[in-house]
Amino acid sequence: MKITNLGTSDYASFYVACELYKQMSQQSHSKLGLATGGTMVDVYRFLVQLLRKNNLDVSEIETFNLDEYVGLDANHKQSYHSYMNDILFKQYPYFNQSLIHIPNGNADNLDDETKRYEQLINQKGPVDIQILGIGENGHIGFNEPGTDINSATHIVDLTESTINANSRYFDDEADVPKQAVSMGLSTILKAHRIILLAFGEKKRAAIEKLAENEVNSDVPATILHAHPNVEIYVDDEASPR
Repeated sequence: MKITNLGTSDYASFYVACELYKQMSQQSHSKLGLATGGTMVDVYRFLVQLLRKNNLDVSEIETFNLDEYVGLDANHKQSYHSYMNDILFKQYPYFNQSLIHIPNGNADNLDDETKRYEQLINQKGPVDIQILGIGENGHIGFNEPGTDINSATHIVDLTESTINANSRYFDDEADVPKQAVSMGLSTILKAHRIILLAFGEKKRAAIEKLAENEVNSDVPATILHAHPNVEIYVDDEASPR
């Protein structure tokens, strides 16, 4: 695992967009693990630009999203379904809808949904590149501190710090969902290659913990030390001191 400071979030986002584009262009049936949140906005913006400039055929590209809030309809403006559609899939509307996979956080039976999604990844995977952000408390996906390192896709109770961090996307903090469906830590580790991005001073502490080179269940991202092909890109503010 190597942590590389690319200086600015723009440089890092563009680099990761290029890596995704390269994977897609070199392997037409690539499987991508996609993340959401503020960190990924510019990654997808740059990726869309690359796709448009090169008119890339993405009809066989298959995508698997990390997570989705529990209780939000797919059409809710703050759902990750809406996020992905608004930022990527509607901006380059040539993806095959049947190959876009996002957990259903509004399923009637959430336990069945977690099993379905895990089985889907196992059947169709492994993912070629999994992109990740990191929470201020070290979570990846929505795997909060204390998550079992062997966890499969599961229902997560979000911590207060995660709820607070996500409240900026909602009109009222009371509206922020308290649970999410998330790929588990063992699910994430099945990917061939993992790229994690972290920007801003608020993420520095988590990156410094990640740099300590040991697995710590209190910092879920440290499970990435168990994977042989992980790259971490940060900006100046998130770079460990």
